[in-house]
Amino acid sequence: MAYEDVCKRSYIAEGELVPCKLGNQEIVIMWADGGEPKAYEARCPHEGVSLGQGDFNGRILYCVAHGWVFDGRNGQCLQPAGWQMKEYPLRILDGMVQVDLAG
Repeated sequence: MAYEDVCKRSYIAEGELVPCKLGNQEIVIMWADGGEPKAYEARCPHEGVSLGQGDFNGRILYCVAHGWVFDGRNGQCLQPAGWQMKEYPLRILDGMVQVDLAG
């Protein structure tokens, strides 16, 4: 695994969505209320619209383009069902949020 620094741990908080760029890859760090921070590809599986601009209420992420709805705890698409956001391994080490895009 090749973890890379994304941001300082202090830049993210529970209930927030943080869009980031790692190399040429757009990702989002999503920390759902009551959950753990997770990293996902920032593109909606529907038409590739950036989810970094989505509306996140601490639990649910809404795609601004066509209204797809994602569970912030696991990236599962709730509406329509059957889709999933691509998740990347995330860890916090020495005060840094790190993501492995190859994982």
